[in-house]
Amino acid sequence: MISDKLQRAPSDGAREDHPILAGLVALVAVVAVVAGVVGGGAVLASRALGLSEDGAIDTGSSEQQTLFLPEPSETAETTAPYITLPPQPEGTETAEPEKDKFTKSPEPLELITLSAAQSAVQPMEPIDLTGDYAAGEGAILRVQQFENGGWTDFPVTAPVSGGGFSTFIQAGAIGLNRFRMIDTDTGETSNEVKVQIG
Repeated sequence: MISDKLQRAPSDGAREDHPILAGLVALVAVVAVVAGVVGGGAVLASRALGLSEDGAIDTGSSEQQTLFLPEPSETAETTAPYITLPPQPEGTETAEPEKDKFTKSPEPLELITLSAAQSAVQPMEPIDLTGDYAAGEGAILRVQQFENGGWTDFPVTAPVSGGGFSTFIQAGAIGLNRFRMIDTDTGETSNEVKVQIG
């Protein structure tokens, strides 16, 4: 047994005794090969793209190109006008353009429009009120009734949705009754509608 151990080649024992050293040598060799391949590929790619050593694109021209800007200089002043107008006869003034005779002054638009579906009902029969209020989306409108020379609040409200509103009322005052809507926030009022009751 002892003689078998003594007869082994010393080189085999060196490899078996230092496996870490052998692995490091192999790793360094692989890194060197990979670095050579990558570096060679980069050099070939830069030559194929026409890049020079300083990173600029090589156009093949040896001349250095520059941008030339001339020095600013003062120009001679001119007193002639750029636009000439025909001479006006003496004693005439420039006439202002006439206003269009056919244009009407805009009439104020009613923001809240109201209409009643019935023009005559019996006492306490429903009166359907509908209307438009495009500028009052989400507003709450209250019905008002004209009595004793002034407008008084009627106990009915209507929300504005989609630019319109609708509600109904029941009134018992005999005769011609007048109703309107009022925005509870802004005080904006609608046109009035008349309904004969009785």
